[in-house]
Amino acid sequence: MAATAFYMLSAVGFRNIEHSLGAALPPARRFSASVTAFSSEQCRFPRLVDYEQPSAKSFCDYLEAARDFIRPEDDNSPCRWFSPLESKAPCDGAPLLLFLPGIDGNGLGLIGQHQKLGQMFDIWCLHIPASNRTAFTDLVGMVERTVKSENQRSPGKPIYLVGESLGACIALAVAAYNPKIDLVLILSNPATSFGNSSLQHLAPLAKVLPDQLDLAFPSVFSLISGAPLKRMIAHWVRGLPEKETAANIYQDLVTTSTFTSILADTFRRETLQWKLKLLDAAALFANAHLHLVQAQTLILSSGNDQILPSKCEGRRLRKKLRKCEVRSFKDNGHFLFLEDGIDLVSIIKATSFYRRRSHQDYISDYIPPTISEFNKCYGVNRLLEVIMSPVFLSTTEDGKVVRGLGGIPSEGPVLLVGNHMLLASDKISLPGQFVHERNINLRPLVHPMMFTRLRDGLLPDVSSYDTLRMMGSVPISATHLHDLLSAKSYILLFPGGIREALHRKGEEYKLLWPEKAEFVRVAAKFGAKIVPFGGVGEDDFLRVVVDYNDQIKVPMVKELLKRVTAECPEVRASVEGEEGNQDFHIPGVIPKWPGRYYFYFGKEIETGEEELRDRDKAKEVYTEVKKEVERCIEFVKQRREEDPYRPFLPRLHYHVQHGLLSQVPTFPF
Repeated sequence: MAATAFYMLSAVGFRNIEHSLGAALPPARRFSASVTAFSSEQCRFPRLVDYEQPSAKSFCDYLEAARDFIRPEDDNSPCRWFSPLESKAPCDGAPLLLFLPGIDGNGLGLIGQHQKLGQMFDIWCLHIPASNRTAFTDLVGMVERTVKSENQRSPGKPIYLVGESLGACIALAVAAYNPKIDLVLILSNPATSFGNSSLQHLAPLAKVLPDQLDLAFPSVFSLISGAPLKRMIAHWVRGLPEKETAANIYQDLVTTSTFTSILADTFRRETLQWKLKLLDAAALFANAHLHLVQAQTLILSSGNDQILPSKCEGRRLRKKLRKCEVRSFKDNGHFLFLEDGIDLVSIIKATSFYRRRSHQDYISDYIPPTISEFNKCYGVNRLLEVIMSPVFLSTTEDGKVVRGLGGIPSEGPVLLVGNHMLLASDKISLPGQFVHERNINLRPLVHPMMFTRLRDGLLPDVSSYDTLRMMGSVPISATHLHDLLSAKSYILLFPGGIREALHRKGEEYKLLWPEKAEFVRVAAKFGAKIVPFGGVGEDDFLRVVVDYNDQIKVPMVKELLKRVTAECPEVRASVEGEEGNQDFHIPGVIPKWPGRYYFYFGKEIETGEEELRDRDKAKEVYTEVKKEVERCIEFVKQRREEDPYRPFLPRLHYHVQHGLLSQVPTFPF
């Protein structure tokens, strides 16, 4: 049957699609084949790179491309796959990404994302012509055949299904039919909520209104979608200069007119009636099969979706699907991927949803953030950096103490071992400084609670830790430490764990480390350099007034803490004593007048074959590291008393005189 046939076209075959749609597109409208290669070495080593291109496709590019995809001669043409020329995947073993479009059906919803996605995936987009009348179950069958075929061709790799609205329902149905195939679903505003949307009321209206109002529906649809209209309002609110505002508003009016025209061509009366019928069938089918979906799923929900109640639907699907996470975008509308500021690559990286094999490999699958991604992650911390004005000191090979990180070894593997300050506040300053000064992306070993939960409960959602995952955090384990060292990474390790980060009253800067030399022999296997360091300053900001010992005296609170702790994977469950007690709680603290943070990196300690063969020698090195950390802490605690800029007001005065980005002096050394 011609209506249900489809063609699998490679990146080279995109020109065949242009030919099948009629005359070839003008050069300005063709998808560019140029892309900056993101090499496998860049994928492996934790250094920041900037592989982004300034020529990302805009909403206007989407409109131009969509106009060329709507051709009268395309009547009864079949659905087909196409792969944008600009998205050729440079990394070996890049997984396949199948984009399943929404109600528009043109398959161009990721046009602004093709260039970056193409550096991580092999992208195929499904095109459903406006005149096509393929039933929902047949669409599912077509995608399913592609999934099975590609899974047989590359059985060890996952297949990504990225779907929006209608496409999300197709992805859920395919996943329900194929629970044994390794699928990763990324669903934007799924149409599983169609039964509760305002769209369902359009179908009966389309049947009774006269033919003269045939174009009214696309116009209304363009208004409730809000994409171009939101841009126009934003330019008024932004308060741009008069000439620039007029130019922007004129461009937005043209864009809105073009968008409405394209919708009119895409959603003629009969087509709109069919699409609404298709959405209804898709929602019913997908909802009936949710219990069969085993795939790892990420739901992207827009809080300002005027077409579907996506915000509530994200929460509902989170409870229905077994392996599901939700990310909310409260100010965005229905066409999420076409809106400014939405970067699917950054979302995938921050949620740790990128993998090339059946299991997540936090080393080989890790792609460092770009410079712009780093700036977005740490932009919210700029004010804190100004308030804390952290001081960084390091020790060179000849024992000299220098300001900054000049004493940190230039080649990995390097294991930075130090004390956790209260509430792990050291995570704010350390990664940013290493990036700014040395272009080194630290790989912190963190508690698994930042990646997964055993059950839902009272702990913050894992989305709270997206920034840390983007910057390279890895769940702590011996295996991950081994793999990071083998990749010559710069690793940040706090042996005291959350017991040290959530310490009791009177335990400021006390090392609460386990007795066993957990990390020394692993470091010795790779000849890693161990750099002990001490962090001081949290007692200048917060004081603990209600600690864990106080809280467990209240039976109700004690039971609550047990429930919270049971939500997360255990760490050091076999370790006896206080060091093995990793119960979660939030200490009661009161703020103090802002002081200053200090980080002092001691002299590096070499490791080698001797520590690997001899357990006693490894224990000696462990003791040496611990003593050096304590020495660093004591050095800073004493010398900070000589710092005239330790109080906040002198630092503020210095910033007023020399600028917010200036480096505030400290004690002499």
